[in-house]
Amino acid sequence: MFVRLVYESFRRQKRRKLLAGAAITLGVTVATAMIAVATDIGDKINRELRTIGANLVVTPQEDSLDVEIGGVNLKPPTDGAFLDEGDLPKIKGIFWHNNITGFAPMLPVNTALEQNRKQQDVTLLGTYFAKQVSFGTDQFTTGVRSTYPWWKVSGAWPEDSSRDVLLGERLAARLRAKPGDQITLAGRQLRVSGILSTGGTEDDEVVAPLAVAQEILGRPGAVKRVYVSALTKPEDAFARRDPKSLSGAIYDRWYCTPYPQAIALQLTEAMSHSHAEQIRQVSQNEGAVLTRIEGLIFLITLAALFASALAVSAAMATTIFERRAEVGLMKALGASKLTVAAIFFAEATLLALIGGLAGFVVGSGLAHQIGHSIFNSDISIPPVLLPVILAIAVMVTFAGSAAAIRRAVGLDPVFALRGEL
Repeated sequence: MFVRLVYESFRRQKRRKLLAGAAITLGVTVATAMIAVATDIGDKINRELRTIGANLVVTPQEDSLDVEIGGVNLKPPTDGAFLDEGDLPKIKGIFWHNNITGFAPMLPVNTALEQNRKQQDVTLLGTYFAKQVSFGTDQFTTGVRSTYPWWKVSGAWPEDSSRDVLLGERLAARLRAKPGDQITLAGRQLRVSGILSTGGTEDDEVVAPLAVAQEILGRPGAVKRVYVSALTKPEDAFARRDPKSLSGAIYDRWYCTPYPQAIALQLTEAMSHSHAEQIRQVSQNEGAVLTRIEGLIFLITLAALFASALAVSAAMATTIFERRAEVGLMKALGASKLTVAAIFFAEATLLALIGGLAGFVVGSGLAHQIGHSIFNSDISIPPVLLPVILAIAVMVTFAGSAAAIRRAVGLDPVFALRGEL
């Protein structure tokens, strides 16, 4: 009997039901799209932010040790501490190796550039451009072309196995050099393959394959620092805890979370005599951007659901007003307040499930559209999202219906049957 009452109640007033269902569908559509984007936005935003450069730097351990007595730094001004180029592939062997999107070793060398029988001091920066590196059976390409995608070259990029170089645009302007010219560095003839523009100090430098810089320095396999670009999780209070103070499962959870500090620790462990740390300005900016975007998504979702609840409330209030005689008759025949409320809540639940399912389907399509238009990739919709969305639809419908149903339960059957409220 109860099911029949709910069915008969639901199929009546189709226009009201359609308006309430449309409000639920629209609210749930926005909620589905925003939640789907929020659950998948971390990696996508991180990948977009990786275009601003590396967020971790690895240096020799000796460079991180400061000795101060009476405020005077007694660390000797030496360039003798280097990393071993042979350790670089180990970067892709850490626990979070899939989060490493690229790395670029750097070896600056102060040398002399000869031109028209005159010499001038310049900095030669040795690095990888797009070098094939292997770790075990894995092959990958890394270098400044992936780590610093905003570097612009007029001409051609050098091959990592060549003796071609890039001239910074300011240095090239002073030398009046162009692609294809020959320059002499430390008595070695090198060909200019392109003119580099970065907007940084590299515009005054010569950028060459790492092997060329090592040859001029006379230190085969030497690397001064390594810039690493990694997908990381924004810092929180747990991330900032000292790992030396953690133990057991707590340490494992910290270590196995892609915090910048955790990945830096793993890089330190992988490379001998090294010290890795985050480039704090970059990492903090990434965290701030993610936090603001997630906050915006939350506000949009909340606003959509609130508007949906208001629309449901208006529709339900009108429905109760039009059916007050029916409610009065049920109560006059002995229906309890609980029975009357159960009928209307069951009707609201059915409406919420139908609207929620329709909203989930439309919202999933909207999420995919957002992914393709903004991130040029798909937004993954986890299956667990469907019951969550249906639960949200039911809660929003209940929130919008509660006041009207409460009024229906409190109706006096005598006044309701006489059409008086």
